[in-house]
Amino acid sequence: MLRDAGPLVPLAGGTDIYVGLNFGTSPAKRFLDLWALDDLRRIRLSNGTMSIGALATYREIIRSPLVRRRLPILAAAAREIGGVQIQNRGTLGGNIANGSPAGDTLPVLAVADATVVLASSGGERRVPFNAFYTGYRRSVLRSDELIAAVEVPLLAGRQWFRKVGTRAAQAISKVVMAAIRGGEPRVSLGSVAATVVRLPRTEAVLAAGGAIGDARRALEEEIQPIDDLRSTAEYRRRVSGNLLEQFWSETA
Repeated sequence: MLRDAGPLVPLAGGTDIYVGLNFGTSPAKRFLDLWALDDLRRIRLSNGTMSIGALATYREIIRSPLVRRRLPILAAAAREIGGVQIQNRGTLGGNIANGSPAGDTLPVLAVADATVVLASSGGERRVPFNAFYTGYRRSVLRSDELIAAVEVPLLAGRQWFRKVGTRAAQAISKVVMAAIRGGEPRVSLGSVAATVVRLPRTEAVLAAGGAIGDARRALEEEIQPIDDLRSTAEYRRRVSGNLLEQFWSETA
């Protein structure tokens, strides 16, 4: 149908699409309902790699023993998204497809070096998550493709996640960080650039045993926050630095 009857917008939980329709900001008129495709909802382990179906809801991610064991920061991010109603309907694939730099699961997938599995009538292709986005709410996803799953390799090191918003729950993030402390530290941030970002210069300072102050300065130079309705660039830069120090202290 995507190939022959398009353009169609894939629809799963609808928690993002309905907002756009309600505010009149979505130009889409025709949709393809995926909700009944249970094959895209599985969370499983295959050859040492965890596969999370694109239709897995936040509630299913929170409850999954496999996710809690292999990628606990993804379960932590899912618990921060909306309320129970949103968690029961919103999907991981929808968060990826929406492409908002404030998407709470996206920094987790970035530090996890996840792979996005894209499916079309012609077959599958795999794209590294950190190469998936090309700009603000833009990606390499073609109009004839669906996000089918996300694959996450086995990760070594202590995982850490923190979201900063206006309130403790049901708030869009002002800054969101996911990080892993191991032989090669990894740090990713959301809401500080046009897309979710990894911070290679900051990671290099940490990996080399540099002082946390030097790593913080590298981070503040790497990110490109903006002023908007939710916060200011100065606040986001300062909070990002604070989160980096908190991550390094709490995982020592």
